[in-house]
Amino acid sequence: MISTAISWYFRQRHDELWQLIAEAEKHQLELLEQYSDKLSRTIYGKSFGVKGKLKYAEFSRDIPVVSYEDLKPYIERTMNGEQQLLWPADITWFAKSSGTTGNDAKFIPISYESLEYTHYMGSRESLTQHFAFFPEAKLFEGKGLLIGGSHKVHQVNNKCYYGDLSAVLMNHMPLWANWKSTPDINIAMMDNWEEKLEKMAHATIVENVTSMSGVPTWTSVLLNRILEITGKNNMHEIWPNLELFIHGGMNFEPYRNAFAKLLPNSNMHYVETYNASEGFFGVQAYPNHSDLLLMTHHGTFFEFYPVQKGPDFIVPLWDIEVGVNYAVVITNNSGLWRYVIGDTIQFTNKNPYTFKITGRTKLFINAFGEELVIENAEKAISITAQKFGVEIIDYTAAPIFEKNHEGHEWLIEFSVVPNNMEAFTEFLDVELKKVNSDYEGKRLGNLVMKIPKIIAVPKGTFHNWLQLKGKLGGQNKVPRLSNNRIILEEILNLIKQ
Repeated sequence: MISTAISWYFRQRHDELWQLIAEAEKHQLELLEQYSDKLSRTIYGKSFGVKGKLKYAEFSRDIPVVSYEDLKPYIERTMNGEQQLLWPADITWFAKSSGTTGNDAKFIPISYESLEYTHYMGSRESLTQHFAFFPEAKLFEGKGLLIGGSHKVHQVNNKCYYGDLSAVLMNHMPLWANWKSTPDINIAMMDNWEEKLEKMAHATIVENVTSMSGVPTWTSVLLNRILEITGKNNMHEIWPNLELFIHGGMNFEPYRNAFAKLLPNSNMHYVETYNASEGFFGVQAYPNHSDLLLMTHHGTFFEFYPVQKGPDFIVPLWDIEVGVNYAVVITNNSGLWRYVIGDTIQFTNKNPYTFKITGRTKLFINAFGEELVIENAEKAISITAQKFGVEIIDYTAAPIFEKNHEGHEWLIEFSVVPNNMEAFTEFLDVELKKVNSDYEGKRLGNLVMKIPKIIAVPKGTFHNWLQLKGKLGGQNKVPRLSNNRIILEEILNLIKQ
């Protein structure tokens, strides 16, 4: 009866969700008014002379666009016990952000408001969309497999705690969600990812798993381990009622073919989300479609600036243009004010506001004027892998400056290495030219850049690198593009050991 009631709740919410989406600009203006008033009651707001509610022109004029480093002193003071610095309420929880670039941890403040009205409400929208797409869904007749990172909580002092986002969410999860999830909390809270993976595999084999949520890389690792243990051919032989995978954190396209083999049932469905430690920003708009709906009513005030122009050209949601590559700037209900989160998106529509994630502001290679961004690389490598019938486990690329071979070097981990690597390399080069005219220009006549150099690395290489960095599990992932050779050289040295 409880499962039936929960299913009914999500089915009937769809019209309400789309009504809220249709009033996006109204909700954004309401959030700006509420938040600027709250800002006036913080130490941060008072430092800029904020005394009450602000219009957007005043907000954009008086409050600077910032990075984590700008807010770090306030966050550290909050972690040490001071309050009302960035948000006019006590903040005692912080999400340790892993991200894709750099080794320095970021501690993102998580308020009660952000938990309840951003993260949890956003997660509910994922289920609302699924039940709208497939009204006969029976998710709650079984359990949901949560494949997060470490759920271990660390205590800074008697009033301050931190963990990765999944740890924070798990420790505040509603009772009904805990009741319908697997694995057991004792396994979910384990810190050692490899030990946890093994225990998760054995514990969940016997469950009636109807849905999964997690990052594609670590989910596929778990599923493949379960197949090894059971000797089965695919996951539907183990979980016949599995019908949904909610995924986010990275581009799914390079993994689509691998998941089609793991989960071949035609009743298997996918919902993409755009969530981060800073908030829950988007959910898949339509079935079998890659566009995401911008969550404009769940606690985040959005601004955007064209990547090619910079923050001086920042605009609010109602002034965006379709087809422009924007960096995302947020103001949220945990005290991140005009904060550059590092992601880039491109709007595909304004009614409703739908978009595609195009990459990261720092994930690019521009060593020779080629301006290769992650969106270009993901598209080209996906097409190439499909052409050659191979699955790519992971990859990273960086510039190479060897004499007579200036250009890009790729380290690719294949499930099965292509029979003809030379042909694979040539095809990838052609696809990169198709998606990026700057790259094509620099490749002209082999004068500025030579054809890419590709090294097929042994299986487990990227897993071992992440392990070395202490970043196994969760949303940790290998940076796909770097404008320097630091990461690539680390991985090459690891292979030689």
